[in-house]
Amino acid sequence: MSELIVEINEQNAQQVLIEESAKRLVVVDFWADWCAPCKALMPILEKLANEYQGQFLLAKINADEQQQIAGQFGIRSLPTVIFMKDGQPIDAFQGALPETEIRAKLEQHLPSPWDALLAEVQQKLAAGEFESALEDLRPAYEGSERRYDVAMSLAYTLMQLNRCDESQSILDAIPLADRTAEYEQMLAQLELKREASKTPEIQALEDQLNQDPDNLELAYELAVQFSQSNHFKESLALLFDILKQDREFRDGGARKAFLDVLAALGKGDPLAVEYQRKFFNLLY
Repeated sequence: MSELIVEINEQNAQQVLIEESAKRLVVVDFWADWCAPCKALMPILEKLANEYQGQFLLAKINADEQQQIAGQFGIRSLPTVIFMKDGQPIDAFQGALPETEIRAKLEQHLPSPWDALLAEVQQKLAAGEFESALEDLRPAYEGSERRYDVAMSLAYTLMQLNRCDESQSILDAIPLADRTAEYEQMLAQLELKREASKTPEIQALEDQLNQDPDNLELAYELAVQFSQSNHFKESLALLFDILKQDREFRDGGARKAFLDVLAALGKGDPLAVEYQRKFFNLLY
C-alpha cells in the first residue's frame, strides 16, 4: 500500500490497522460530518500526510458510518486520533490540536532520517567501505546535531582509517552525560589502534626527531611516513611547520606533499579546511 490517505471501512480495516501498521505508523482519525472540530482538524492531518510523503498513513474513519469499528476502539468523543504501530495503539489525542503539537507527536513516533542512514553506514562498515561510510557520516554528524550514535559511528570509521586524532576529537566532543560503556570501550580501542598503526619506521623517525627537533629533513621523512599510514593530522602539522620555515624545502617537495595530503582528505574535510586556511594565511 503506497497511499498517503485512506478511508477505512470494515473491508479494509484489518489490512490497514494491522498489516500496514506493521510497516509504518498509521494515524487513525475518527470524525463525523456534524463535528466542527473534526472539520478544523482534518485539513491539518491531510497537509501533514502529504508533507511527510508516506512516512505515515492517515486512516480516516467516519464514526457514524463505521460504528462497529468506533465501538471496538471505545471512541467517546470526536475528533479522536489514535497512533497505531504493529497493530497496537501507541498514542492518542482528542480535539483539534494545533499543527505544531501534532507535528511534535508525529516526530516522537516516526523514524529519524538518520536511522536509515546509519543502517546503510553499518552495511558499508561491515563490507570495509570506510571511505564511503565517512562521506555519509560527515554531513550526518552536523546535520543530526552531533547525535550520539552518529558521533560514535563517525569516530569508529575514522579510527578504522587510522585517523586517530580526528576520531579522538569526535569522542572528546561527546557530552559527559552521554559517555556510556560503549564510549569507554571505543577510547580503549582507539589507544590500541594509535599505537599499533605506528610502523617501526615512524617510531624510529620520531625518536630521531625528538633528539634533533630542528632537522627539517627528518621532519619531512616522518611527515611522509605519517601520510602513508593515514596519520594525516600529524603529517600536515609537520609539513606546515616545515613550510613556515622554508616554503621551497626540497625544491617545493614539502609544499607538494602538503597539497597531496589535503587532496587525500577530500573536499570539505574539516582537517583539510583548517590547513587550507593556515596555508592561505602563510602565503598572503
